[in-house]
Amino acid sequence: MPTLALNIDMLGKTALVVGGGRVALRKAHALLAAGASLRVVAPEICRELAELAARGTVSLRLGNYALADLDAVFLAVAATDDAAVNRTVAADAKERGILVMVADSPLAGNCTFPALLRRGDLEVAVSTGGRCPALAAEIRDIISGVIGDEYGAVLEQLAAEREKLLTDGSASTYNTQVLRSLAGRLIAEIAERKDTA
Repeated sequence: MPTLALNIDMLGKTALVVGGGRVALRKAHALLAAGASLRVVAPEICRELAELAARGTVSLRLGNYALADLDAVFLAVAATDDAAVNRTVAADAKERGILVMVADSPLAGNCTFPALLRRGDLEVAVSTGGRCPALAAEIRDIISGVIGDEYGAVLEQLAAEREKLLTDGSASTYNTQVLRSLAGRLIAEIAERKDTA
C-alpha cells in the first residue's frame, strides 16, 4: 500500500494499546518515547507493562477490549495475540476516524510504525509499508553502523546555526545554501575521522 512518511507530534495526545504482551510493550515504549499519553487495555499484561502502570506511566484497564476504550483516542494499536480482536479494534478505530496500527496484520490498519534509529533528535525511519517489518529492522541496524551519535551532535550544531540565520532575517534560499554547505562539511569531517581511525 502506498504510504505518506510523516512525523506526528504525539505530545499529550492519547494513544491506546490493546494487548499486554511483548509486542504491546514495544509499541507502548515507542509511543511513550514520542510523548503520548498512553492507555493500555488487556485481560493480562506482562511484568514490564505492569511496572509502567504501577509507576503511573500508563493508564491500565484489565479486561477485554470494548468500543468505549477508543473514546478520545488519537491513535490506537491493536497488538493482541487474537487476530479477531485486532480486526475489531481496527474496524472500530477506522469507523471513528482514528489512526490504527495492527501489529499482526499491518495492512488491516491505516498506519504502521517504521523501524526507527535515533541519534539525539535525529531520527532515521525505515519502512516497508507494513509488508516486512523484519527487513525494515535489519536495514535500520545496518544504518546504525554508519550513523553514529556524532550525527546527533551535528544536528544540534546545525539547528543552532539555523536559529541564528532565522533571527538575522536572512532570505530562506540563502539559509538553505549555508546550512547545506555546513552540513556537507560536518558530515565530511565525520567520514574523515572514521577513515583515519
